[in-house]
Amino acid sequence: MTTESVRRTPPAAQVWPTLRARDARALIRFLVDAFGFEETVVYGEGDTVEHAQLSWPEGGGIMLGSVRETDGQDLWPLRPGSFGAYVVTADPDAVHARAKAAGAEITTGLHETDYGSRDFAARDPEGNRWSFGTYPGEPR
Repeated sequence: MTTESVRRTPPAAQVWPTLRARDARALIRFLVDAFGFEETVVYGEGDTVEHAQLSWPEGGGIMLGSVRETDGQDLWPLRPGSFGAYVVTADPDAVHARAKAAGAEITTGLHETDYGSRDFAARDPEGNRWSFGTYPGEPR
């Protein structure tokens, strides 16, 4: 594999942030339409999503499912709306425009950070917080 092909192919994700949603199918549609995630797989019937994987076009992704109202036996008891993530993108202006056009609630407009990133933040319909920007993290 050449260096050039490695740069064009996003690496396989090794860490999967996860969240739960009251209306997982609506959240999936929103994340795809407003932010540009790609629906990779969705398992479930009717309104219930047992498992979904949404891939970020520039690498990585998230997993999500419907909140489970159980008798305390839920093995992954995450509260809907309590998730937050920073998503790296080479073009935050385009993601911002897409999010605004789709009706996303922009909580912090496009701005330059003091550490050299161009960022903005938004909230999804479930209340989760998303920040998008150019900061790729520091090398190890």
